[in-house]
Amino acid sequence: MHIHILGICGTFMGSLALLARDLGHTVTGSDTNIYPPMSTQLQDAGVEIWEGYKAEHLDPAPDLVVVGNACKRGMEAVEYMLDQHLPYTSGPQFLYEQVLKNRHVLAVAGTHGKTTTTTMLSWILQYAGIDTGFLIGGVPLVATEDERLQRAFAHSSHLGEQYFVIEADEYDSAFFDKRSKFVHYRPTTAILNNLEYDHADIFANLDAIQTQFHHMIRMIPSSGQIIMPSNTDSLEETLAKGVWTPVLRTAIDGDGDWQATLQSADGSAFGVRFGDEMGEVHWGMSGLHNVNNGLVAIAAAHHIGVSVETACAALSSFGGIKRRMELIGDVNDILVFDDFAHHPTAITTTLDGAKKRLADRRIWAIIEPRSNTMKLGSHRDSLAPSASLADQVIWYEPKGLTWGLVDAIGDAPNQLVLDSVDAIIDHIKANATAGDAIIIMSNGGFEGIHGKIVAALA
Repeated sequence: MHIHILGICGTFMGSLALLARDLGHTVTGSDTNIYPPMSTQLQDAGVEIWEGYKAEHLDPAPDLVVVGNACKRGMEAVEYMLDQHLPYTSGPQFLYEQVLKNRHVLAVAGTHGKTTTTTMLSWILQYAGIDTGFLIGGVPLVATEDERLQRAFAHSSHLGEQYFVIEADEYDSAFFDKRSKFVHYRPTTAILNNLEYDHADIFANLDAIQTQFHHMIRMIPSSGQIIMPSNTDSLEETLAKGVWTPVLRTAIDGDGDWQATLQSADGSAFGVRFGDEMGEVHWGMSGLHNVNNGLVAIAAAHHIGVSVETACAALSSFGGIKRRMELIGDVNDILVFDDFAHHPTAITTTLDGAKKRLADRRIWAIIEPRSNTMKLGSHRDSLAPSASLADQVIWYEPKGLTWGLVDAIGDAPNQLVLDSVDAIIDHIKANATAGDAIIIMSNGGFEGIHGKIVAALA
């Protein structure tokens, strides 16, 4: 079958394209935002990609069009697809029908940490010898000599066999299906990692997101498992709407069915206890958010038979994923990191981990408020406080931002707003010194600033 994917370079749709190719389909796609790492993965896999959403990309007609949720009425390709009565579906529906419906699905939901936790859980299961399928909204950093693991994590998706780990996104499915993606997945094991207000372009308030989470909860069988952190009011409120599945709660240095005990302040070492089972994790990750991500992943793996000891050993060899505190340059003793943080909570937790991990360095944060929620100004009052742990902060104000980033940041100490990538690079070049660490935070390409900064510091 020839499948054409509209919006193929999004992290979800790109991973879906690789799965479709592995299923034996011919896959092509189109997008307006073609940039690494997803574009590189697709091109290396032999998937043909075209720029833009043009009608000619659908002629000759594919057997099926899979429509990404960035596509809207009025786009040339969308109008052509509808006028020509081409068969079409959403990405989540395609995934369920083609891959998930006959498997034990382990879904990772939450406002933050979905990609990281999905990768951790997939890594644990593969390490334990379970050939698990997965779809990750990012690119794993595989640092292992184990050829089996190298093959499994060669791309951001893998078919596997009986089990499938999926990043369960609450964003809508398509212009014709406004349900959250995860409603399609019907998990047996579900991680509910956290829940905050986000996606202001489609959700009016937190209650609207909680409703979607509860729609997924309604589908989890009583023989399944829900895993979530303790003392998370928004999740407890969601469960109060009704829950028919056993719930296990996790805690860091606190009360929970699953417990993590910090052995280092930066989270690079911690103990794990579940009943009489114990283990220790010693890894290259940092931050309390990653300790929590690791703990819920261990708990989910345990639900399908992986021992605590094996799961801890797996995470101790975990290499992380691209764009999550990924070191991309070390120039004249100035470290440059790429991070995907694009929500105030994620900015804060990333910087907290960085300050503890890089305690002897001055921390720079360069932040692009790129997400739809950021562009709408829903978090404007939280921005300056979210970055206050950094020693120096540069906010990038893109053209067309209507709510006034300069006013939002105000007179926050050591925080600066600049309106061009060139101005940011000039400021860094003039002021960064040996011993500094620069963290670039964006959920997009940020006009190639990552490589430009590394080159400018050389």
